[in-house]
Amino acid sequence: MVDQRPFGRTGVRISSLTLGAMNFGQRGNPDHEDGIRIIHRALDEGINAIDTADVYSNGESEEIVGKAVAGGRRDDVFLATKFHGQVGDNPQHRGNSRRWIVRSVENSLRRLGTDWIDLYQAHRPEPDTDFDETLPANAATLTAVDELATLADEGGLSLIHLAIAFVLEHPAVTSAIIGPRTLAHLESQLGAAKVTLSEDVLDRIDAIVPPGTTLNPADAGYQPPSLTDPAGRRRGGSPPRVAGPAR
Repeated sequence: MVDQRPFGRTGVRISSLTLGAMNFGQRGNPDHEDGIRIIHRALDEGINAIDTADVYSNGESEEIVGKAVAGGRRDDVFLATKFHGQVGDNPQHRGNSRRWIVRSVENSLRRLGTDWIDLYQAHRPEPDTDFDETLPANAATLTAVDELATLADEGGLSLIHLAIAFVLEHPAVTSAIIGPRTLAHLESQLGAAKVTLSEDVLDRIDAIVPPGTTLNPADAGYQPPSLTDPAGRRRGGSPPRVAGPAR
């Protein structure tokens, strides 16, 4: 079962893995019943947090999530969704204005089939990036991925588990969002919550991609100091740990 952590100072505890619902709907997996099965599998494994957005498949993701948590499951789920991106063809159906937020939250509540949303977030826009900057950035990303894959192999881990475990090591991170499109994707990600990484492995990851580095500008978004300051990137007070599944 996935463990739970305090969600900041809210008094709420959520699972260390959050089910991201971006891949549910026409832009990912259009099969509603399959999406519901994936969500139910995640809930059965102890994941109690689901993250979606109004813009994911133009609201279809929210509809699938709503169906999955109906029938008595909603009370046990920490449900997060977002606004900002354009929904549909109308350019007025977007943004962070009070007018659009009010309309957007009403639409999300209707699609989710619920009376409340536990976490309502503003989606930040992606920065514009020149194509000439993207090509070398992609090459640098592929090089880093190859080196990280080698490191994962040395520790007997999949690259997916290494990546998620690395995210969960950060003291500012309560829950890592995973975004499966299929049940097989979900199964491959669930075990990551039980993986711990040694200080040596963390140092080697930092050597491949130094803290605060964005290899591809297209991947950049809002980066709070708690994530960019190298000094604050590890959980304090923990004994030395070894790479591999927890025993």
